[in-house]
Amino acid sequence: MRRLILLFALICSTGAFAADSARSAAFMRWDGDWQVAGGLPEKTLLLSLQGLANRAAPQFYVIHPKDFQWEITEPLFEFYQRKHDVRFAELKTAEEALARFNGSAKGYVVWDPAVPASLNVAFTIAGLEDALVVTPAQVPLVEKHGLRKIDDLTGRYTGRTDAQIYADAVDRYWARCTHDAIMLQGGHRGAVRQPAMADWGIRQKMFFHDLSANPQHPEELALEKRLLSELKPGSIVFGWHAYGKDTEEQHTTLLSGYGLKMEGLHNLPNLSFNCQFGFTPGFKFTNPGHVAPDARLTAGPKVYLAFVQSDSIGIGVWTKPGRGKLPFAWQVTMNWTKFSPAALEYFHESATPNDYFIGGLSGPGYMYPNHIPADRFPLLMQEAREMMAALDEHIMEIMDNSAADGNVGNTDLTKETVDRYYAAFPNVIGFINGYGPARTRDLRDTRPMLSYEYYIDPRRPREEVAADLNELIALNAKRPYFLLVHVRESNDVNSLVDIVKQLSGPTEVVPVDVFLKLAASQKTYTTRYQDPADPKHF
Repeated sequence: MRRLILLFALICSTGAFAADSARSAAFMRWDGDWQVAGGLPEKTLLLSLQGLANRAAPQFYVIHPKDFQWEITEPLFEFYQRKHDVRFAELKTAEEALARFNGSAKGYVVWDPAVPASLNVAFTIAGLEDALVVTPAQVPLVEKHGLRKIDDLTGRYTGRTDAQIYADAVDRYWARCTHDAIMLQGGHRGAVRQPAMADWGIRQKMFFHDLSANPQHPEELALEKRLLSELKPGSIVFGWHAYGKDTEEQHTTLLSGYGLKMEGLHNLPNLSFNCQFGFTPGFKFTNPGHVAPDARLTAGPKVYLAFVQSDSIGIGVWTKPGRGKLPFAWQVTMNWTKFSPAALEYFHESATPNDYFIGGLSGPGYMYPNHIPADRFPLLMQEAREMMAALDEHIMEIMDNSAADGNVGNTDLTKETVDRYYAAFPNVIGFINGYGPARTRDLRDTRPMLSYEYYIDPRRPREEVAADLNELIALNAKRPYFLLVHVRESNDVNSLVDIVKQLSGPTEVVPVDVFLKLAASQKTYTTRYQDPADPKHF
C-alpha cells in the first residue's frame, strides 16, 4: 500500500505546485448540456484536451453550473486563486481552447455516436496516443489546428455487443494501459452522458469501460473479472457503474472481492488539475473535535441524536445555507489526500466548530468489507489508518450494501468483519455502520460500533421525518437512547433544524464524537451482528 500511495504521488506530482509562486492556467465555464445530440461532443473533445494539457502541469480547469452534482468547482476555483496564487485566463470556446493547447495532442480519434461503447474505447486510445476525442462532424475543426487522424472507430463496432467491443479493446490496448487503476466510465447512459472524469483517466492512461457486474450479462461480467484480477493489489476503480446495466451494490461487491477500492462518481471533474496541488505550506489538518480521544463521558436519561452526512462532502450540502447551525459529521473521501488535496484543505479551512470529519467509506476507498479477502484486509486498513492520521480523523464509517439495495435491505456486518475492524483500528473513538437503518452494534473496551437508526431521504416531507423520529423515540423507551441519523447528500441543514424543534424530549443533538463517547458509557443497546438466516434484499 505504501508503494501504491507513493506511485500516485509521483504520477500526480502532488505538492509540486504548493502556494509559493504564481502560475497561470486557463479555465472554461460549462453549461449543463450533456446531451449526446447536443453538448456532449464538444465536452468530450475538451475533456480529452484537458487530460492531455494537464499532463505536464495544471493548465486547464473547468467550472460547472451550480446545479451540477459536484457543487464545489467554483469555490475550489476561488481557493486556487486565493491560496495557490493561480492566475486564470478564461477560454470562451472550444476553438480558443484548441488554439491554446493543441500542442498537447498528437492527433485525434473519432468515436461513433451510434455506438455508445465506442466513446470509452476512444478515451482509452486518447490516453495512450495523446489524441483528442471527436465525432465525424468535429474532424474539420481539429484538422484546422494541424492534428492528424490516429484512429477512426466509425463502423468498426456496428452491430457488436458491449462485451464484444470491450473484448476487442482489451486485446488491442489493455497491455499498454496502467494496471494501477481502471476507469469504469459508466453512470448516465442513453441520450445523456456525463463522462466528466474522463480527463483523469486520459491523463493516467487508464483503460475505459462500462462493463456490467450483473450476472444477467455473463460475458461482460467475465471480462470485467479478468480486468479486475489483472490490476495490481490495492488498485482503485475510478468512475461509477452504468445506470440501467447493473447496480452500485453489484459492482461494489464485485470489486471488493478483489480487494480493490471504488472512487467515484463518473462525473467527478478536474482531477487531472487537482492532483497537482499539494497542501499549502504550514497547513495541517486539525479536526474540530469536541472531546479528547481518551476522554470518558457519562450519558444522562435522554435521547441523544447525531447527524452524519456521507456520500462524499463534495456532492453534499457543504455550500448550502445552514451549515454550522447543528453539530454535523461529514464523511471524507480520504483518497483525495492523493489526488485532490486542495479540495480537502478547502473543506477544512471553511469548517465551522459544528463540522466534524470522519473517515470512510469502509476503508481507504469505497468497499464492502464483508467481501474483502482476509489476506487483503490488514494492508488496506493500514492505508486507511495512515490517511485518517493525516486528516486527524478518529471515527471510521463502514457500509456494506452487498445484501441490500440503496437504503433498503440488510446492511449488517458479520461478526468476522466486526472483529477485523476492532483489531485494525485500536485507537479510534468508535465506528459507524450502515446507509439505511442497520442493526450491527457492539462495544469493546471504550469503542462502540453503532448503526444508523434512520435515513433521511431528501424527498420525504419534513413533517413526516419528524414523525418517524418521534416514533423511534417512543418505541425505544429505555434511556439513554442513541439515535444515529444518516443524512442523504442533498438534504438541507436548515430543514434539519426545523425537524429537531419538533422532536419529543428530552433530546439533545450532539457531535458524533461526543455521541460515541456517551454510547460507551451506558450500553443500552444489544450486541448484534449479521445473522446468516436474516432475510436479504438485493
